[in-house]
Parts: sequence; structure tokens; C-alpha cells
Amino acid sequence: MRLFFTIIILASVVACHKKDEVREDFQQYYDEYEVSGSFVLYNLNEDYYVFYNQEQFNTPYTPASTFKICNSLIGVETGVIPDENYIIPWDSVKRNPVWDKDHDLKTAYQNSTVWYYQELARRVGGEQMKAWLDKAEYGNRDTSGGIDLFWLTGGLRITPKQQIDFLRKLQANELPFSQRTIDIVKPIMVQRDTLNYVVRAKTGWGFQDDKEIGWYVGYVEANHNVYFFATLTQMDSKYIEDPEKANKFNDSRKAITYSILKDLKVIPH
Repeated sequence: MRLFFTIIILASVVACHKKDEVREDFQQYYDEYEVSGSFVLYNLNEDYYVFYNQEQFNTPYTPASTFKICNSLIGVETGVIPDENYIIPWDSVKRNPVWDKDHDLKTAYQNSTVWYYQELARRVGGEQMKAWLDKAEYGNRDTSGGIDLFWLTGGLRITPKQQIDFLRKLQANELPFSQRTIDIVKPIMVQRDTLNYVVRAKTGWGFQDDKEIGWYVGYVEANHNVYFFATLTQMDSKYIEDPEKANKFNDSRKAITYSILKDLKVIPH
């Protein structure tokens, strides 16, 4: 009898697990923006992945501003940022109109304000920063290249797989940060909040091996399920000098992601 019930339970588990999908037809969305790259989605309830260009799943790339998720967690956990309303005054260096003002953690995250997070990292310090990257198992944990540059032009690298793994731990409250820290950071990550779904995510734009590297990573809570995604876009840097192509590259990360999420029926059209 015990064996019978064991077989039934195992059969149920197998039934819930779908085979991973490879969707080469997603190339159409990349072609529309004249970029290359990859996409991965992990379906939590059904425990399977959807891939486009799966070859890049374990390839390391600069995280650029997607590191702001981890940087926010570390800043709050160490007390450098007491809460999401903590303001760091603008240093008066003109960069762009959106960044050129005082910011708190909420606005710095939403506007991807680089100088705010650089100051946060300097206040955390190299020793604490490295310790927390090790604890959180973030990417290759390399902080070489300067405390305020390591995720931008330094040695830090992360793969699409590692992006997904980090987000899964964050969503499940399994990262080595206090519940208070998690509860402060999750709300500032919200990009879309509708009656049908919520998206928590972060963009990133970096440079590596003569290519522009674009990211959009995060997760969707919808349909009583959670869907984790990592979108990567690439373009030869020689084309970025063209303002039209630069704008198109900038737009590609989110646009491709939402097109695919609609295609997969994760979010409505």
C-alpha cells in the first residue's frame, strides 16, 4: 500500500513538470530592434524554462545597473541606507536632467541614478561589499575595478542563469538579508502594478567586448504563479554613435520582454 501511494505521488510530481521549451521564433522580436541576444523565463509552478538562444544561458556578462537590486539590499542591510526614503544630496555634477537632483532610494532605483548607487557603494566599503556578494552568491562575486565601478566597468560578471537564480531566492525570501531589508527593496522594484499582474524588474546597459550589453531582469506575479525572466540584448558598439540606433537599443530591452511575455500569455495583450 505504501509503495502504491509513493508511485501516485511521484506520478503527480512528474505530471506537474513540463519539458523545457526552446523558442527560436522569438528572434522576430530581436530582429525588430536590430539587436541580438537571448531570453529565458522560468515558470515556478510548473518548474520549467523557456529559452531563446539557450547558448547564452551560462555566459557571463557585466550586470551594469541590474546590480542595483543587490546594491539596494546591501545598502539597507548594512544601515548605509536606513530606508527607502533616505536622500543622498546631488553632488552638483551635471549628467542628465533626470539624475541632476537629490534622490532617495526609490527614485534612484526607478531612474537608474548611477551616482546615487556609486555613493552608496563607497559608503558600504570594499570589505563589506565583497562579504555580502559572497554571502548572496551574486554572479562571480568579483569587486575588482573600484568600489564605485566594479559592476559597471570592473570585474563583476553574471550569467542569465545566475540572474534567474538570484531573483528566485529574492522572491522566496531565501537571500541572506533580513526580512525588513527584503520588505523595503521589493516595493521599489515594482515596474508595473495592475489588477492582473505585478512586474518587479530592473534594466541595465553596459559595455563588454566591443558590444553594448542591455538587460531587463525581474519577475512577474500573475495567474497565481511567478515567472522569472532575464532578457539580454546586444549591439556592436560602433552603431551606438547613431542616436536613432542608440534609442532603439535602449527601448529594445523592455519592448522585447513584454512582447515575449504577451506571446507566452504570462501577461494579457
